[in-house]
Amino acid sequence: MNLIKKMLVAPAAVLALWAVTAQATTDEAIAERLKPVGEVCVMGEECKGVGAVAAVAGGGARTADDIITKHCGACHTPGILGAPKIGDTAAWKARADKEGGLDAILKTAIAGINAMPPKGTCADCSDDELREAIQKMSGL
Repeated sequence: MNLIKKMLVAPAAVLALWAVTAQATTDEAIAERLKPVGEVCVMGEECKGVGAVAAVAGGGARTADDIITKHCGACHTPGILGAPKIGDTAAWKARADKEGGLDAILKTAIAGINAMPPKGTCADCSDDELREAIQKMSGL
């Protein structure tokens, strides 16, 4: 009988410690675990905390080179599906002349064109960041 008691004491002690730990969780800890992972923001409406999240995620201000490397280069480096190549100023100038200048190219980039999605996969880029990236890629 003594052996059976010894075999039951260890699991009982572990169960008791687990129960104490489980009860130690506070309402704040539970609320923290259950809070939403993100927030849906609609373009044109104020979205709380987006600036802070973008700064933390991106490490601060992004340069045109950062945006080109992360979002634009995959298509504009090789010229996939007719995308003007980075550094091919003549192709960019022809497109700008056809569409009505750099502002028209920016407008097209924001809306998307052909296989290029709106903002060229950089949904959180500002219009100014896109303009700088276009200027850097085009040389205009």
